Amino acid sequence: MKKRLTLFFVSLFLCVGAALAQTKVSGTVLSQEDGQPIIGAAVKVVGTSTGMLTDVNGRFNVALPAGKDQLEISYLGFESKTVKAKNGMRVFLKADAQMVDEVVVVAYGTAKKSSFTGSAQNVNSEKLELRPITNVTKGLEGNVSGVQMSSASGQPGSDPAIRIRGFGSINASSSPLYVVDGIPYDGALSSLNPADIESMTVLKDASAGALYGARGANGVIMITTKKGKEGKAQVTWRSTAGWSSRALPRYSLVNQKDFVQLTYEGLRNEAIFSNGMSWDEGEAYARSQMSANLGGEAYNPFKNYTWDQIIDPSTGQVRTDAQAAWNEDWLDAVKRNSAFRHEHQFNVNGGTEKTKYMMSLGYLNEEGLLKTTAFQRYNARVNVDSKITDWFSANLNTSLTHSISNFSDYDGTSTSNVWYSAQFVSPLFPMYVKDANGNSVLDENGNPQLDYGDNATKRPGSYNDYNPLGGLLDDKAENKRDAAGVRAGIVLGTDDAKAGWLQGLKLAVNFGLDYNSRYRMRYMNMHHGNQATAGGLLQKYNYRTQSYTFNQLLTWNRSFGKHNVDLMAGHEFYAYKMEYLTAGKTNLVEGIYELAPAANMYEADSYTDNYRINSFLSRANYNYDDKYYFSASLRADASSRFFKENWTGTFWSLGANWRISKEQFMKDITWVDNLSFKVSYGEQGNDDILDSDGYSSYYLWQSLYSLGWNNGNNIGAVVSTLETKDLSWEKNKNFNIGLEGALFDNLLRFSVEYYNKKTTDMLLEYPMALSTGFSGYNANVGDMRNTGLEAELTIAPFRRGDFRWDITLMGSTVSNKVLKLTEESPQIVSGVRVYKEGLPIRTYYVSKSAGVDPATGAQLYWAYEKDENGDMKPGTEYITSDYSVANACKYYMGSRIPDLYGSLSTNLSYKGIDLSVLTTYSIGGKIYESLYSGAMNIAYATDTWHTNSLRRWQQPGDITDVPRIEINGKRASYLDRYLVDASYFAIKNITLGYTLPKAWMTKAGLSNVRVFASVDNLALFTHLDGMDPQYNFSGGVDYSYVPNKTWTVGFEVKF
Repeated sequence: MKKRLTLFFVSLFLCVGAALAQTKVSGTVLSQEDGQPIIGAAVKVVGTSTGMLTDVNGRFNVALPAGKDQLEISYLGFESKTVKAKNGMRVFLKADAQMVDEVVVVAYGTAKKSSFTGSAQNVNSEKLELRPITNVTKGLEGNVSGVQMSSASGQPGSDPAIRIRGFGSINASSSPLYVVDGIPYDGALSSLNPADIESMTVLKDASAGALYGARGANGVIMITTKKGKEGKAQVTWRSTAGWSSRALPRYSLVNQKDFVQLTYEGLRNEAIFSNGMSWDEGEAYARSQMSANLGGEAYNPFKNYTWDQIIDPSTGQVRTDAQAAWNEDWLDAVKRNSAFRHEHQFNVNGGTEKTKYMMSLGYLNEEGLLKTTAFQRYNARVNVDSKITDWFSANLNTSLTHSISNFSDYDGTSTSNVWYSAQFVSPLFPMYVKDANGNSVLDENGNPQLDYGDNATKRPGSYNDYNPLGGLLDDKAENKRDAAGVRAGIVLGTDDAKAGWLQGLKLAVNFGLDYNSRYRMRYMNMHHGNQATAGGLLQKYNYRTQSYTFNQLLTWNRSFGKHNVDLMAGHEFYAYKMEYLTAGKTNLVEGIYELAPAANMYEADSYTDNYRINSFLSRANYNYDDKYYFSASLRADASSRFFKENWTGTFWSLGANWRISKEQFMKDITWVDNLSFKVSYGEQGNDDILDSDGYSSYYLWQSLYSLGWNNGNNIGAVVSTLETKDLSWEKNKNFNIGLEGALFDNLLRFSVEYYNKKTTDMLLEYPMALSTGFSGYNANVGDMRNTGLEAELTIAPFRRGDFRWDITLMGSTVSNKVLKLTEESPQIVSGVRVYKEGLPIRTYYVSKSAGVDPATGAQLYWAYEKDENGDMKPGTEYITSDYSVANACKYYMGSRIPDLYGSLSTNLSYKGIDLSVLTTYSIGGKIYESLYSGAMNIAYATDTWHTNSLRRWQQPGDITDVPRIEINGKRASYLDRYLVDASYFAIKNITLGYTLPKAWMTKAGLSNVRVFASVDNLALFTHLDGMDPQYNFSGGVDYSYVPNKTWTVGFEVKF
């Protein structure tokens, strides 16, 4: 018994001792990148088999055996870490640079960015989702160096224009090629749902884009949609709501009294300086003509004076006690102060190891700033990937889009353009009919009646019988677009080593279809406006395109020790068809928006265009020991745009990349994470030549006829373009060299690239003797060069614990020079711009101001004598007031191309809070501000003046830079006074978000909830209020829909 008791107490002691020898410690595993908990990280006690996985909050609780105090913590995609155990510890894991090397989508495949020989930049879905964008290309703004984007229009549903590394041609398109899920895309960008996009990659050089041959010369934008992921179904619901207002201030325009004063001075100066009257006679004449020029007493808001009394003869000024009975804001009447928008996205993705799926639905409803304008879009997409066997897989990606755009006529400068008329109409004209006392006249329903100039004395000029608000409400314009896309493919092959020599050999067969149908209706009412005398106008258009791409790609990817080979060869066929139909009638039946009841034919037209490319392509990639990378590509395109003997163009590229950081001599330099040097050269082609209206020309070499030249009842036609069988491709020779790297555990990342693009064989009109009946014929004769630098720097000034802060600065330059035009025409003048050898594309060609004559207030100009070639003789400059001489002696005055452009962005996050700010900038370049010019040189008193006109010359001896006001005065056509510095700084977006703690979400059965608020186009700082320097790439402005400032709130919930 005593022996048993002894054994019992010894055993109890040993058990208690063993229990006391174990120590429990708890802690949390976090990502060093963003401070977020890492779920499922392995925590193992070193030297034992004891371990566990972290929970949904990244936490662990593990027992340490006696003598053990080291923990090894690991997670896929992060560098493992061994640390000394202590209770309450926080362990931060660093992303494994080798495993998270950014993968970019490239031509016919993917590549690791660090090993890629070409120039490419990627924008992933995380960046895209930071902004509530409604057009996919807006996601590139400020995120890719070397890319310029024009605002073009604030009309909801409009597509911005993009240029990559300058201008590719004079007469051919400079727009990039868009590729969606590996297939060239021919639809409207507004039909793509940004919520469906996984990433966008911009390919800039020949090594990156030469495999797209004829269509890749201006760069390629690869758009990849989201796919399903293995695991249980995850549902994402995202909704936003917001309000839009003008993103630009108004032009600064004069008030009513100043308008009257300037009109009086304009009439007086016309009488004195054009009609030879004395000063006193001129003043008397001006007072007598005020009523006729200002619309009569019906449009005199100053009811205590008539028009011939409004000017005080003793001072020559508007009487100070003149009181206006009305002062109506036309622009405020036609626009919404707050346009509402809302968007809703629903996404489901999941799958098994064999089959993965993604399905999405989207709806967008966005009001425009102009009343009656709006945009609605409905999207649906299904994407399925299936691995049927170990050697056979298939995918299907389908999308449907229906959109409706209600718009207003805002093209050109006619009075039917609401933006034009509402901003620049005389401030004297009332919006509503007024009685003799200046009060609004009401209709039978008690509503004020719109004034169309139907009073006894009608409004002068083009505003008679037109009212911007009435035109906006009475006229109608609508676009309806239906789009369908299909991407389908199969892959045969395997990477299994058991396949022997077949390992790595794969055959991919892909098919893509894009179908787009656009219906457009335009109605101009029969009572007022431009078509009132014709009884109204109804036009209907139908524009339908379909394109399909079919390719077969054979690839072989194998490694032999340190040698890695990736080969590809394939064939691709592309076909495009466009059908256009339009009809219009006048003398309408009111209330019926159909053509049949209308009486008179206005137009009827239709045509069909076809375009095909047949291609063979190949690529070879080789790398040795993941240090030395070489690539080569070759593509032969046969295009239907050219005569059969010139169908084929061959395009190629060579590239190399040296991973310096992988060299042995870099082994001890631990602060260098990656350092790569790359160089490439190649030749690409461009067959997308534009006609005189800016549309693609599909029949470049053929004789074309212009119809409608009828002789009585006999149909007639004339030859408009001569046959030119020798026409061939425009070619783009592209050199690129760059250095990129990452330092200090990726706390600093940088890239610098230099490019030199030379375009040869540009298509220009070669002059002919006018006696032939033609001005010229098309020929491949022009050359042009673009060179530039691109730099990007990202730093993480603070990353500790839950706090993360990144700053990215991008800067790009582009220098353009026209190298060669035709021998007979080394200079091509087009309005305010010129194409000239040795100068940038679209250089301004304007008269040069020499100030204002203090004695007469006349505009003075610099002029010069010319030699036999029409060039200025050195030392012959002189000053003149003769505008016709100034028109003949123009100067080259720079271009729209900036000296430097780029972006500055920052992202901060702390625990669940995130803040992002995106700004863009442009330094240098000029804009010819035609709107400002028009408001400084009023031809007649129906438009209004800019407030800078108040600095005008008024009497002999005045020293100023603004010449005298003169109604119907003669001036040089284009003057350098209206060239405005195009520099700007824009706050593009600020987004503040909060992601709720995961512990809260787990209890609610949710995986993630984020709420956010955002503002787009918050501010734009320019050299002239009202001007948008981002409007286009040529340096012009127009009476167009201004950009919007949009405030948005939203949430995203994942189940």
